[in-house]
Amino acid sequence: MKIQGCFTAIVTPFRNDKVDFDALKKIVSFQVENGINGLVPCGSTGEAATLSPEEYLAVIKTVVAAAGGKVPVVPGVGTNSTAKSVEMVKKVSALGVDGLLAIVPYYNKPTQEGMTAHFSALAKATRLPIILYNIPGRTGVNMLPATVLGLRGKFSNIAGIKEASGSLDQVSEIINGADKDFAVMSGDDSLTLPMMSVGARGGISVVSNVAPADSAGLCGLFLGGKQAEAAAMHHKLFPLVKALFTETNPIPVKYAVSLLGLCRPEPRLPLTPLTEKNRAAIKKALSAAGIKRRR
Repeated sequence: MKIQGCFTAIVTPFRNDKVDFDALKKIVSFQVENGINGLVPCGSTGEAATLSPEEYLAVIKTVVAAAGGKVPVVPGVGTNSTAKSVEMVKKVSALGVDGLLAIVPYYNKPTQEGMTAHFSALAKATRLPIILYNIPGRTGVNMLPATVLGLRGKFSNIAGIKEASGSLDQVSEIINGADKDFAVMSGDDSLTLPMMSVGARGGISVVSNVAPADSAGLCGLFLGGKQAEAAAMHHKLFPLVKALFTETNPIPVKYAVSLLGLCRPEPRLPLTPLTEKNRAAIKKALSAAGIKRRR
């Protein structure tokens, strides 16, 4: 698997509080048709925390089948229990996926030593490439560059990191210390271009749910040496990125995806639908970015 370009952290569509598998297939087709580089189901954008174990596995199976091998599928895995996470890794590894996105354990705030032990157990449980996921704003703790580099040194299948700490210093430290095959991916849409400027290979994106062609285009332009054109794409998408985070992700992006006619704007509790006052901003941002309802 090539960890490069733009991977979409896709939403999980619901209809009357049940997973809408027909809509999920449409979402995957829309992404593939518009040149996305990879798909990440069952992440935080995919509301994985509210899926039952059966729904979780069914969503992954559906995405793998709908993608048909055209792009890599890298599901989100991991809980704040190492034993449960290892069990999850083993089950998901058997579903025909191409890799795994493994989040730092949340809520119980492990030490750096605890993170090392946790991810070591996951790496031993699969032969698939693992992308670490550092997002302190959701987990409550930051995985330091030394921990990331130490894990990479021990396990060749720890292949990259989705970095959402918001720190370019941290990104630079990881890239400076890692071997050339270790992939750093942005976890913040507004920082994808700045992170690529210091050596990141792309991003795992929310905005690409509604703008896959432009999001993949931004990464492709930069990787192809066309920095000015990539910067222009960044500025085109930036107002939309800001609009998609007016409320807790994925509430706004799910509403935006619904405006494209791909699913209903229905999150699952404890998330609630986008408030009326923010809907106009989403519509305006989509229009300004040249994104129209899909027929």
